[in-house]
Amino acid sequence: MAVLVALAALCFTLVGGLVAMRIRDRRHLVLGLAAGVMLGVVGFDLLPEALDQSGQLVVGVPAGMLAAVGGFLTIHVVERSLAIHRGSEGHFRSHQHGMQPIGLTAASALVIHSLLDGVGIGAGFQAGVSVGVAVAIAVVAHDFADGFNTFTITDLYGNARSRGLILLGLDALAPVAGAAVGSLIRLPHLVIGVYLGYFAGFLLYIATSTILPEAHAGHPSRVTLLLTVCGAVFVWLVVGLSR
Repeated sequence: MAVLVALAALCFTLVGGLVAMRIRDRRHLVLGLAAGVMLGVVGFDLLPEALDQSGQLVVGVPAGMLAAVGGFLTIHVVERSLAIHRGSEGHFRSHQHGMQPIGLTAASALVIHSLLDGVGIGAGFQAGVSVGVAVAIAVVAHDFADGFNTFTITDLYGNARSRGLILLGLDALAPVAGAAVGSLIRLPHLVIGVYLGYFAGFLLYIATSTILPEAHAGHPSRVTLLLTVCGAVFVWLVVGLSR
């Protein structure tokens, strides 16, 4: 049952990625929307879930929040190290060469996130059909955003379209595989919480330091700004109405 329900998540993920692919000719609008969606996912989905799953305190600070700061600093150090190695700190688009691994890593993290979503569906059905259906609705509702972001991030960092399609396909299949795993085993809450926190910090850095500046570079559009706000509000409503 869990695997069958996860097939709906597969479809929504693919639709999200295909939408991002089809409107690439309006790149700044896509990036503005993607940044808002990412900020919404971080603030309304990942961080609350990370805090809920990893209640353990480390020197007075929740483990999930420490992981979030660690994720932010990890991608910051990696990206700045690459920039220093190139000997230049100019406009992002002119320095995409050599940055492809960052896009692949971020998109791969989205795939793992989708896998954990699937695990959540499987675990939910272990607890009961009503619980499983509720979890599945929440996952399916925001998998459109996952697919959208997977392709957008891969493309933004200069990767070939074929790589974006491969990662989109993996992201779509991940909830189905996760649902199968979640029907059989359960991951420790602390492990899930720390990972979600780390991933939240990762996405927060990409949204604020790369995608938003790139969205407004050469296109200081009010429409782009509006789409960023709409993206965040969209995730807020999806998360809020699915719980």
